[in-house]
Amino acid sequence: MNALSVTTNTPQTPSENQRSALIKLLADDDRGVYQTIRNKILSYGQESSHWLRPYALSGDPVLRRRTQEIIQHLARHEADNEFLAFCLTHGEELDVEAAVWLLAKTQYPDINLAAYQALLDSFAGELLDRVDYRAAAEKTLGTINSFLFSQLGFSGNEENLFDPDNSYLNRVVDRRTGNPISLCLIYMLIARRLHLPVAGIGMPGHFLCRYQSATEEIFIDAFSKGKFLTKADCIKYLNTTGHGFQEDFLGPVSSRRILLRICTNLQRIYADLGLAEETARAKRYILALSK
Repeated sequence: MNALSVTTNTPQTPSENQRSALIKLLADDDRGVYQTIRNKILSYGQESSHWLRPYALSGDPVLRRRTQEIIQHLARHEADNEFLAFCLTHGEELDVEAAVWLLAKTQYPDINLAAYQALLDSFAGELLDRVDYRAAAEKTLGTINSFLFSQLGFSGNEENLFDPDNSYLNRVVDRRTGNPISLCLIYMLIARRLHLPVAGIGMPGHFLCRYQSATEEIFIDAFSKGKFLTKADCIKYLNTTGHGFQEDFLGPVSSRRILLRICTNLQRIYADLGLAEETARAKRYILALSK
């Protein structure tokens, strides 16, 4: 079977007596018995979460905890398949907002995506009343910076840059902190709602936004609270960090390349943390996005 297959074969639905027996053994003190029963329940696929759900509120703390873990595992597996299917069926200019929310569900399957999207809508709605579209670009972008970084408190997570949560947009919004690419995504998604020409710039070693009009070009470092940079500043950074300057380093990257970079970051972080299952999951995403 293809390693990226998003379909699985599941056994026939267990009878009521079989389900009762499985539930009874799920709280067994013997870890070997528990693992065997857990694997058996998981083999029934997503359908088993429906008859497991009542036991997630059990008065038996062991049964409750194990049931909740299995339901969460199944939900993440379903979200994993959904994200892989999206990666395999969408092209270079995929909807990056839809993609990053699907990615977030692979780690946090119970999140309310509509609520987070509505929150970004509300941010843009507040800015719409403040932005003067007739003003110079720096003033317009300064208004966005003041709102995002001063009023809302978004900032780069300098204390723990390699926290996996920096890459999941729901956690970035919740905690108001993230890595360069996730903060640029917040900036870009709000700019898109405001119909402003802001794109992602995937420099080696850093990620920026760029405002580009017929007359103005401004690079924006969202990790540094929206600091404005010139092209010369970016070239200096590339030379100082040993990457050297190439013109395409300062060109906009496609939505698919943005998503690939996020997943690549996650794969490296999970590998460094020694989380084998999470590392393998991120590798599957990278393979799907590299096709």
